[in-house]
Parts: sequence; C-alpha cells; structure tokens
Amino acid sequence: MSVDPMAYETQFFGFTPQTCMLRVYIAFQDYLFEMMLVVEGVMLKKLNGIPDCKISPSQIRKCTEKFLLFMKEHFDKLFAKMEEVLLQLVLNIPKNVVLPEDRVQEQYPYSKEEFQALQDELQQLQQQCRAEAAAEQALRAELEEQKAVKAELEKILQCFDGLENICREHGAGNFKESFALLTQSSKKLQDVLKDVEEKSKRMKQHDQLM
Repeated sequence: MSVDPMAYETQFFGFTPQTCMLRVYIAFQDYLFEMMLVVEGVMLKKLNGIPDCKISPSQIRKCTEKFLLFMKEHFDKLFAKMEEVLLQLVLNIPKNVVLPEDRVQEQYPYSKEEFQALQDELQQLQQQCRAEAAAEQALRAELEEQKAVKAELEKILQCFDGLENICREHGAGNFKESFALLTQSSKKLQDVLKDVEEKSKRMKQHDQLM
C-alpha cells in the first residue's frame, strides 16, 4: 500500500485513497475465498457421484488451499499494479489543481509568519472580548446594586415625607427643625446619662472605701 498521506485528495473525496484501495482489496479477496469454497463444493458433489472414487475430501481441501494460495499470489501482484494506476490516474489530484474552498488562499497567499501574526492578533482580540464581557457583567451588577440602593432611598424619603406630614398635622412646625431639635435633645440626654453613670461609679467606689 502507498505511504503517501495524500491529504489534499482526502480533503476532496472525504476519505483517504489508501483506505478505498484497502477496501477494494479486501472485497476482491473475500470474493476469491468464496469462489474457492464454491468450486470445492462442486468438486465434492461431482466426486460423490463417481463410484469407487479414491479421492478423499481432505485431499480436495489440500488441493483447494494450494490453488487458493497460487491465485492469491498472482492476485496480489495484479492488485499492486492496479493500485498504482488508480492512485496516480484516478484518485490523485494534480499539483496545479486548486479546490474551490482553497482558491481564497491562492488569491491571498500568506507566509507562516503572517499566519502566526494573525493567530496572535486573534488571541489578543479574544482576550479583549473576554475582558469586555467581564467588565460589562460587573457594570450590570453595579447597576442592579444602584437600583436597590435607589429603591431604599425612595422608601426613606417617603418615610420622611410621612413624618413631616404628621408633624404638620400636630402643629410641630417644620420637620427638619423638629428633627434637629430632637437630635440636640437626644444628645443632651446622652450627656446627662453619661454624667449620672460617672457619679454612680464614684459613689460605689466611695462606699467600697468606707
């Protein structure tokens, strides 16, 4: 069998020419074996009809195997010539022929260095696309977070508006001023509470000394 990979022919036919020839060889060989079995069967049938025949079935089988070996040797020689002719003249694409899908390469040829440069550029573009996709995902997450914060702020503003309306209904004046006074009062209460706690600690220490 030929050792030439014949990659271009494989691209065109969809199978390797060597595989095609191997299948043809196996098909012919199987047919030869079957033919020998048929011939052997006919010979045995004819000999069974001859009275006092001294030829045994085992002798017939030996003769059949010997003839089969002779036929196979000649068949292999003939097939080798047929394979050479078919691979050169039938299953071979001439060097000057370009397949339709490869005509673009003929119009726009490029070297290995240019191809490698294109590969590097493609890899960089893929990395940029992945980075942009990650950035877009982060922006979407941030936007969702901002929407949630905005919703909470709107709830707080609604709460303040409700408190201001309540203050107006009860004559408390401006809610902002009331809230500021409330904050100041709370701070004063915290200072008083802190002062009381300090005095209480001093009294406990004084009692312990006494």
